[in-house]
Amino acid sequence: MTDPLLPLRRKETDDRLEMEKVLASLPNPLLVIGPENEIRFANPPAEQFFEASETYLYGRPLNELLPPDSPLFTLIGQVREEESAIFEYGLNLSGPRLAPRLVEIQIAPVAEREAFLLLSIHERSIAEKIDRQLVHKKAARSVTAMAAMLAHEVKNPLSGIRGAAQLLESNATEDDKSLTRLICDETDRICRLVDRMEIFSNALPIERGPVNIHLVLNHVRNVAQTGFARHVRFVEHYDPSLPPVSGSRDQLIQVFLNLIKNSAEAVPATNGEIIITTAYQHGMRLGSPSGHNRVLLPLVVTVQDNGTGIADELRPHLFDAFVTSKVNGSGLGLALVAKIVNDHGGVIEFDSEPKRTAFRVMLPIDRERMEDA
Repeated sequence: MTDPLLPLRRKETDDRLEMEKVLASLPNPLLVIGPENEIRFANPPAEQFFEASETYLYGRPLNELLPPDSPLFTLIGQVREEESAIFEYGLNLSGPRLAPRLVEIQIAPVAEREAFLLLSIHERSIAEKIDRQLVHKKAARSVTAMAAMLAHEVKNPLSGIRGAAQLLESNATEDDKSLTRLICDETDRICRLVDRMEIFSNALPIERGPVNIHLVLNHVRNVAQTGFARHVRFVEHYDPSLPPVSGSRDQLIQVFLNLIKNSAEAVPATNGEIIITTAYQHGMRLGSPSGHNRVLLPLVVTVQDNGTGIADELRPHLFDAFVTSKVNGSGLGLALVAKIVNDHGGVIEFDSEPKRTAFRVMLPIDRERMEDA
C-alpha cells in the first residue's frame, strides 16, 4: 500500500536539501545548532574554519570544539531565553582545533524549528574593523598622554623663550627686531597648537545624560550650512523612534561637526552630497576579546559623502594625531573624534571608496530613560 504522506515527505526532504544548498553557497561559516547545542549542519566555510569535515562535525556537541567557558555559550543561552537574534562584535573564539580568532558572531532562532539556532561567523572584514578600532583607542590614549606632557614640558619653556626674546627686542637693531618678532610669533604658534591639544589631556569622566541625537545632528547641519558647507546638499534618513543617547551633548556636537566638516571638504565643488543616517540595530554589542564587559551599542549614526575617498596609505593611521592630507590641516580633528567616541564607550569605523566614504558611529543608549518610559 502506497504511503499517502510520501509526496509530503519527499517535498520536505527536497526543501531541506534546497535550503542546505543555499546555506552551503554562502561565503562565511554557518552552523545550525540543535536543542542540545549539537551541530546539525555545517557549510563548507565552517568546515574550513574548524578544520574538520561536515561528516565529523555533524551531531558533535559544540563544547567539543570550544571550551565550556567560551562566551559563545552565554550568547547561545541568551538567544534561547529571549528568542531573538543577537550580534556580537569582538568575540575571541579558540579551541582544541581552533587557533584564537577575533570574529563577529550572529545567532538567530531558526523559524519553525523550535530550539534550533543559526550561528554565523564573520572572520576577516569585521575582525579588521575591530582591530582598527582598538588601534583608534590606543591612538586616543597616546594623544592624551602626549597632550599632558606638552602642556607641562613645552609651554613653560616656551613662555621663557618668548620673554627672553621680548627683552632682547628692547635693545635690538631694526634688523634684529625682525628676528625677535619671529621668535615670539613662532612660540605663540606652538602654544596655540598645544592649547588645541589640551582637550586630549582631560581624563575626567564625561557628564552623561539623555541626548536626542537628532537635535545634535540638526544643530550640526545648521552650523555647516551657514558656513563651511554652503555648497553641499544634505540628505537625511532618520529613524524618528530612536531612544536618547547616553552622553554629552556638547561633545557629540564636536564629533559630528568634525565628521561633517571633513566630508564637506572632501566632496566636489558641484553636486557635493552628504547623507546622514540614523538607525537602531538590535543586538549590536561590542565585547572585549576576553568576552567580558560587553557594551550594547544599538544606535548607529552614519555620515556618508560622495568625495574622492580616503587614500590607502592614510587608512591604517586615519585616527592618529597629526595624520592629514590637507595642506593646512593639523591632523587633530579625527583624533579628537576617536577620543570622544571612546570616552562614550562607543565605536567608530569607516569604509571608503571613490565617491562613497562612510563613517559609522555606534553609541550606547540612555538605559535609565528607557526603563522609566
